[in-house]
Amino acid sequence: MPRFAANLTLLFTEVPMPERAAYAAQAGFDGIEVLFPYDMPVPDWERALAGLPLALINTPPGDWISGDRGFAARPGDEAVFRDGFLRAADYATRLGGAQIHVMAGVAKGPQAEAAYVENLAWAAAQAPELRLCIEPMNPEDMPGYFLNDYDQAGRILADLGCARVGLQFDLWHAARLHGDAAAVWARHEPVISHVQIAGFPARNEPGGGGFSLPALCDAVDALPAQPVWISAEYRPARGTAQGLAWLTALKSRGQPIG
Repeated sequence: MPRFAANLTLLFTEVPMPERAAYAAQAGFDGIEVLFPYDMPVPDWERALAGLPLALINTPPGDWISGDRGFAARPGDEAVFRDGFLRAADYATRLGGAQIHVMAGVAKGPQAEAAYVENLAWAAAQAPELRLCIEPMNPEDMPGYFLNDYDQAGRILADLGCARVGLQFDLWHAARLHGDAAAVWARHEPVISHVQIAGFPARNEPGGGGFSLPALCDAVDALPAQPVWISAEYRPARGTAQGLAWLTALKSRGQPIG
C-alpha cells in the first residue's frame, strides 16, 4: 500500500502552518509535503513535524508575485538557482526530506533546456544523498513555465541519465496537458518517483482524470523506484477534514474485514 502525504500548503489551511502537520497525522496521512518551507526555520519545522516524515519540498521559486517560478532552466540565473538549491538541500537533509522538486522557471528554447540539464546534473552531484524530481505543469495554471510536457520531461531525464532524478507525476497536470493521465503514466512509468493527486477537472478532492485512485495505488506499488509517495495536492471544496472519504477508502483497501 502506498504512503499518503498531505500537502500542507493547500490542506488544513483552517489552522496556522505550524499546526497543520499534527492535523494531517490525526486525519490518517502518513507524511506531509510543503511547497515552500522557507518562511519557517528548520527547528520550528522539526517541532511541527514531531517525527512525521517529510515527502517533498520545492526549490525556492524567487519572487512569486513578480512571476518567478524557479530558476533551473533560466540561462544566466545559474548562481541564483544554485544558492536556492543549496538552501533546499539543507532543509531537506535536516528534516529527513525524501525528495526535492527542482523548479524550472519561466523560460523557453534550446538554451533553457541546456541550462536545465546542466543545473540538474550539478544539483544531483551536490546532494548525493537526496532524490530530485522534475514536474511538467500546464500553461493555463503556470504561464510560460519551461517544463510543460511529459514527453519533454522524459527526454530531459533520458539526456541527464541520473537515476536519482525522477519524474513527479501530477495527475491534475497530466490530465490538463495530455487528456489521458493513465496513458501518460504508461509512457513514463519507469522514471516516476513522486505522485500528486487532485480531482479533475475542479482540482478539489481526488477523483477523475481518467485514472481511478485504486488503479493508481496499484500502479504506484508496482513502480521500480521505491518508496514512492502519493501526495494530496488539491483545494478542499469545504473544510479539509470533511472531504477525506477518499483517503479512508484507499487506506482500508486490503485490510481484513471483521
